[in-house]
Amino acid sequence: MSETLQVPGLPPGLTPARRTQAERSDESGRRLLDATAKVVAEGGVSAATFEAIGRSAGYSRGLATQKFGSKDGLIEALIADLQERQAQMLVLHHIDDRPGLEAVLAYVDLYLSHLREEQATRAYFMLLAGAVADASPLRAAFARTHEAVKARLAELVMRGQAEGGIRREIDPQSAALMVGGLLLGLSVQWLVDPDIDLDAIRRTSLDTLRLAFAPGPATEHA
Repeated sequence: MSETLQVPGLPPGLTPARRTQAERSDESGRRLLDATAKVVAEGGVSAATFEAIGRSAGYSRGLATQKFGSKDGLIEALIADLQERQAQMLVLHHIDDRPGLEAVLAYVDLYLSHLREEQATRAYFMLLAGAVADASPLRAAFARTHEAVKARLAELVMRGQAEGGIRREIDPQSAALMVGGLLLGLSVQWLVDPDIDLDAIRRTSLDTLRLAFAPGPATEHA
């Protein structure tokens, strides 16, 4: 008499639903992107071969080639994925629900608080450095991502100005570029020296930005 194998976590008599081809494709894509970030973060850009990525993800190198076409295609997909993950994190922490100044500060706080924890972030900036050094066409993909960050920050600055929480004479585009440049520079510095005190830098950055953006006593009622 044959016995039915029971899957842990499911009620007796039930078997797990068979995944669709689309679900399997999504999972393989996710694992390949995560593997790419891992390989780059641990071994550098030159280590990110299809063979190494496929091995890390548990697939053949052929699947990575089939899904992304080329190494540049894979890296562009990783850049887009990291941008989407950052957007989801901002939604999760209700950044857009805060007053403009507090939203800018929360953005910076969230970014720097998670910088050391995110392997994908380390991979992103290693790839960025490689693209700049090699004059790679991938620079355009990074530029688009940075432009999206700049646009979001500029929108928060303009909202803060409309609310009276950010000085009106500040140019929103320049302010957004400055904040983005601060985060970019600190990220690269952290790659160079992982032992820097990120908590102290985060607190100092927030205090400095608040002093720079908030209206002073002579201007807040102007």
